[in-house]
Amino acid sequence: MDGLLIAFLNIDEVIAIIRQEDKPKPVLMERFGLSEVQAESILELKLRHLAKLEEMKIRGEQAELEDERNKLERILSSEARLKTHVKKELLADADVYGDERRSPIVQQALSARAMSEQDLLPSEPITIVLSDNGWVRAAKGHDIDGRQLAYKSGDAFAAQAMGHSRQMAIFFDSTGRSYSLPGHSLPSARSHGEPLTGRLSLPAGARFTQVVIGDPDAKFLLASSEGYGFITQLDNLVSKNKSGKAILSVSSKAKVLAPCVVKSDNWIVVVSSEPRLLVFSADELPELAKGKGNKLMQLTDGAEVQAIFACPVGGKLDFVAGDYVKTFNAAALEEALAARAKRGIPLPRTLKAITDIRISG
Repeated sequence: MDGLLIAFLNIDEVIAIIRQEDKPKPVLMERFGLSEVQAESILELKLRHLAKLEEMKIRGEQAELEDERNKLERILSSEARLKTHVKKELLADADVYGDERRSPIVQQALSARAMSEQDLLPSEPITIVLSDNGWVRAAKGHDIDGRQLAYKSGDAFAAQAMGHSRQMAIFFDSTGRSYSLPGHSLPSARSHGEPLTGRLSLPAGARFTQVVIGDPDAKFLLASSEGYGFITQLDNLVSKNKSGKAILSVSSKAKVLAPCVVKSDNWIVVVSSEPRLLVFSADELPELAKGKGNKLMQLTDGAEVQAIFACPVGGKLDFVAGDYVKTFNAAALEEALAARAKRGIPLPRTLKAITDIRISG
């Protein structure tokens, strides 16, 4: 437009140069200070078109182009303005062409990784049996009763847990620390097994008392005989150290009770030595990674919690006291249903020394 304005204002001289010069382009460029593009544009323009151009029209279009150039330069000189401009254009396009997403958003596939030895092992059902003296063995299958196995002189059954060989076995000591070993690495039940102290390091005066096994995301109820407990994932109990890690806080006079698998819609069953029974909803108990937990049951002086269990609402349980077994149906359990930390209802004196709670049948 600048070149056309110069040509319009000097149209007679421009015509004379074009008529007289063999190569008018360099002459125009030198005479009027035009660029090669401007001179070429003037030479290609028909004179009758140039004559019809009005100076005000040229100047008006020239001003519009200058404004647009200045605007573009401001946008390009500022990263913030450029991002804002692009955002506005994208939003405008979305309003015109946008529609509902047609392809689902899915989680990115996990990157390839080398398979561990444990990944290549078959997953077989096993029952892990722990003795009073801390000896451990794993029997194939889930139909094993550890109480019926033979033990070394002076040793006896302590606890057992059922799972699969590719899962991690968790052991608890009397101080509330947890230790972990791969299920497939445990010795066979064809022998008396091996002492855990050969692979794990106990604090002075402590001994192994409980064992659990399961999937990493399985939730377990942990509690002490003092009447406090909490819910945690098995993955929180895994320790890479031989010395384990502190999980359940217990005093020197308390003991770690047998943990049990729990789900959010379960009933939690608590039995004390008085003896009394309390049943409450599992959602009343918090999930923690470690600690003392919350009060499960109100105890009188000298009383302690003997057993805990989690069962589906409306379940049927056997309460075991030595050789004596008493079955509680859903109606009987519901009579003891109350809020957490209550005293519960009295039980027969024959259940004063509960040793186990299990699903009936």
